[in-house]
Amino acid sequence: MNLPELEQRFEKIFGTRPRISRAPGRVNLIGEHTDYNDGFVMPAAVAFSVFVAFAARNDRRLLIHSEEFEDHLEFDLDHLPERRTGVWCDYVLGVAMMLRQRGYALHGANLLVHGKVPIGAGLSSSAALEVAAALALMTLDEKQLPLPEVAKLCQQAENTFVGARVGIMDQFVSCMGKAGHALLLDCRSLEFQLVPLATDIELVVCNTMVKHELSASEYNTRRAECEEGVRYFAKWDPSIRALRDVSVDVLDRHERDLPATIWKRCCHVVRENQRTADAARALAAGDIDKMKDLMRESHQSLRDLYEVSCSELDIMVEAARSLPGFCGGRMTGGGFGGCTVNLVRREHAPQFATQIAERYRQATGIDPQIYRCAAEEGAQILG
Repeated sequence: MNLPELEQRFEKIFGTRPRISRAPGRVNLIGEHTDYNDGFVMPAAVAFSVFVAFAARNDRRLLIHSEEFEDHLEFDLDHLPERRTGVWCDYVLGVAMMLRQRGYALHGANLLVHGKVPIGAGLSSSAALEVAAALALMTLDEKQLPLPEVAKLCQQAENTFVGARVGIMDQFVSCMGKAGHALLLDCRSLEFQLVPLATDIELVVCNTMVKHELSASEYNTRRAECEEGVRYFAKWDPSIRALRDVSVDVLDRHERDLPATIWKRCCHVVRENQRTADAARALAAGDIDKMKDLMRESHQSLRDLYEVSCSELDIMVEAARSLPGFCGGRMTGGGFGGCTVNLVRREHAPQFATQIAERYRQATGIDPQIYRCAAEEGAQILG
């Protein structure tokens, strides 16, 4: 569905002409499981977006429709649910609750959501929905927060209302993305720099189509293991508040002082932070060979030290490495399934997409989904 069709659909449902907000999904090039350790990440916004068509109502009702789900939901803005409902609209309701806590009056509204971010593919459809909804609701209230503040508000909505302990990366890059660039983001200070992507490089995201059930519990376990590691390091240096404060030298000095599993988790995070900084320099210098090495090291670390990969992800990563035009790849996202991200020369991207799908299919019997992407602008009101 294109934007004129979305407008027509909105008019058919609600009888008025809407405005439209847009927020993109994202892919993380490097810097995995570092965000909740106050570390560094390097995501890019991608050209898969969530669109929210919206218009004001004359009452205190919030009506939410979706082109992807059958639910037609209605809420009283003065009596919003205090806890999550368990359906997709929680991402919108959470944002509404956070805006109300910030003093927004919240205008009655009709919302029609249309998502082009593949759901469950690790491209952060939830953050895109949160950001697009926030822009829509703030526009109706005629008060706009700076985009970095929008990102923090949407993260808070997901943390406190939806109940997912996500870091800031997804919402931040959805707000602040720049076409043709990745963002090197400091997840503690929210300082960032734009990192140019070569114009002849395309992002190819490969969805393994598997998501192992232990992903949620193991994610929480990894966070707890990192927190335990911080407690060890803080005994030796009280200034250490997160693994981002641990240098490679300090890490190596205390290898034998930590339980083996805790050291492995800390080793991944500390060295991944260094790899992410190195990757930003490599891309800025156009050093694709260095970037390829760093992405390979990142995947190996996620597989062997952080232990969040799986056989399907490893197969997808290996399937890419000898293909023409391949410039680096690794698993991306939380792990235990989901996607890989690959840098591919643009002239080879169509053939790469076909060949990697066939290799993966032959190895696993699973039909993958392959997405060819470009780095896109961040969130905006389209009209």
